[in-house]
Amino acid sequence: MEMRTLRREDFDYIINMEPRWRDMDGLRHINHATYLSYLETVRIQYMEKLGYDVNDWDRKRSSILASMKIDYHQQSSFPNQYEIGARVIRIGNKSFDILNALFEQNNSVPVVTGVFTVVGFDYAAQETIPVSERIKKEYRPF
Repeated sequence: MEMRTLRREDFDYIINMEPRWRDMDGLRHINHATYLSYLETVRIQYMEKLGYDVNDWDRKRSSILASMKIDYHQQSSFPNQYEIGARVIRIGNKSFDILNALFEQNNSVPVVTGVFTVVGFDYAAQETIPVSERIKKEYRPF
């Protein structure tokens, strides 16, 4: 899928976020690493919606981030308003992918997109586990 053709309507979960002045770098655009923090915030909130309690530190079975791929499509700066979407785009036996896209409020082309591979994980046994049924129900192909 061409990320530039993504639309806000393609996402199951969207939050609004405002950058801070300090998020800009010396080139006066939002620093590339800052976008990872924005996407992580949305991914964690989306994971909670999917039934993962990220604040349950004693939970033995949960998930672990295995990989991420980030694409930067255009620059953005402060002040701004962002809409950041999340959705499950792939389901495997023990892993699934979450797609995030960050849009400026009045721009239909994403500023940045990311695909995050999340693996079901048993922390007590230190081994991978199957993807939960709830995650499987969230998946719908584009």
